[in-house]
Amino acid sequence: MPHAQPTPGKTLLSPPDHTLIMIDFQSQMALATKSIDATLLRNNAALVAHAAAGFGVSTILTTVAEKSFSGPMFDEITAAFPGKAMLDRTSMNTWEDAAVIEEVNAIGKPRIVFAGLWTSVCIVGPTLSALDQGFEVYIITDACGDISEEAHERAVERMVQAGARPMTSLQYLLELQRDWARGETYEMTTGIAKTFGGAYGLGITYAKTMFGASEGH
Repeated sequence: MPHAQPTPGKTLLSPPDHTLIMIDFQSQMALATKSIDATLLRNNAALVAHAAAGFGVSTILTTVAEKSFSGPMFDEITAAFPGKAMLDRTSMNTWEDAAVIEEVNAIGKPRIVFAGLWTSVCIVGPTLSALDQGFEVYIITDACGDISEEAHERAVERMVQAGARPMTSLQYLLELQRDWARGETYEMTTGIAKTFGGAYGLGITYAKTMFGASEGH
């Protein structure tokens, strides 16, 4: 008979236990993305970036052929990490880039969280590679996109079958907070949610403005 305890499950993410890798959020890649609306994609990517920056998550930002073909990374992401260098690649599979892997090893976290464009190429490649090398892998599926819904869904299905754990952008933010009594990050978390959390963020704004509500009480 199991004995319940007030402790989190081992597969839940916490800020210090993983590395976030945001891949190829670039204009040329976004132009062909059809599985998710571009505005929603940018919003979700911004939510993920600001959550990671706010909680001090080890983060790698990487682009492909930035100067010659794909263009700069979304401003919404770079704004969360002012001055952070981009690791530019030629390889479609981020995991085959020596500079990225050097950074992954220098950080030394056993869990990798991926988000980026396109799901079926630039996310499948590193996900399957990292899993093959013994890492735990999470994919933020609504901060990924592809040239069609079919391409995106089959890619997610393939990664899940291989052992990756899917999640969403708002879920990522709230999983890092996980307890409203954590006062040191409460205002930051609700602030990110109000800015990028859609209807949930509007609800927070309404409750705080009209009733002075607080989730921590």
